[in-house]
Amino acid sequence: MLAPARSRRDTRVLVVTVATLAALLPVLVLAIAAGSSQLGLGDVVRTLIGAGTPSQELIVLELRLPRVLCGALVGAALGLAGALTQTFARNPLATPDILGVTSGAALGAVAAIVLAGGSYSVGAGALTLGLPAAAAIGALGTAAVVYGLSWRSGVDSYRLILVGIGATAALTGVTSFLIARAQLTEASTAAQWLVGSLSGVSWASVWPVLVAVAVLTPIALTQSSTLSVSLLGDDVSTGLGVAVQRHRLVIVACAVLLTAAAVSAAGPIEFVAFVSPQIVRRLAGTARPPLLASAVVGALVVVGADTLSRTVLPGEVPVGIVTAVIGAPYLIWLLTRRKDREMLT
Repeated sequence: MLAPARSRRDTRVLVVTVATLAALLPVLVLAIAAGSSQLGLGDVVRTLIGAGTPSQELIVLELRLPRVLCGALVGAALGLAGALTQTFARNPLATPDILGVTSGAALGAVAAIVLAGGSYSVGAGALTLGLPAAAAIGALGTAAVVYGLSWRSGVDSYRLILVGIGATAALTGVTSFLIARAQLTEASTAAQWLVGSLSGVSWASVWPVLVAVAVLTPIALTQSSTLSVSLLGDDVSTGLGVAVQRHRLVIVACAVLLTAAAVSAAGPIEFVAFVSPQIVRRLAGTARPPLLASAVVGALVVVGADTLSRTVLPGEVPVGIVTAVIGAPYLIWLLTRRKDREMLT
């Protein structure tokens, strides 16, 4: 009985993963074609293979392709990070946004922007490693504090979420203080970046998040089977030979670094890490969000939201606002469902 059920579940996960991957490529091409300069899908494809005109190459390769790729990579990083933290804590609310990791990364990046002149490549004092490094330092420090404060002979998901909410509030206050004390130019740059936007993204913003996703995704996927075992609890996992603490360290490190890379590239784009894994979990019908499919859906969510903001909504609404409008009602709906409400206690 169990073997056929598991086989059907694995097949369904595979189908969902392949379907989302198949949907990603046309969505990326459509996103590149969308905009004020009218380009057909054929024009985009010809330009990507090197057969476009000089004006098309400028629009596609220098203006739109970095933005679309960055959006896809940021969404994939956040979707994967959300799947890891939700499974690790065995709670759908345990996302980098709510656990304070996103706020920690944002604080580190804002400190770099405000204290070093508002540029992408930070060049002052201890912040010479750049914006991605500053975001990673903020995220890792926050994760260590939240994890440490939540530890009581183990990590309870309810306590972890409460500590994370408190850390988020405190870090947001510090970030606001930095902006209030900054010069006008730096404050304006930081405030615009904090909304979560892909506007003005260049290739310099793409490479750090590309490296992070390329390196950390395979590492996270190696922990997939162990994540399934961890759902049974620490005692059972230990009895089955799982090195629980080492496994947790790998999962937390991957989720934190993925979040830091995403935040450093596009700012704190809210709710993607929360919504994407839950969409995939319901499509796949699994006890935990499949990792690869969560990353792909995260990419679809961010690219789709950014395309919507550029083509349908009046003006160019930052993508972080669009994802928040989508994600907040979903969070409310999740909290009102009895089954998921019982998961939180």
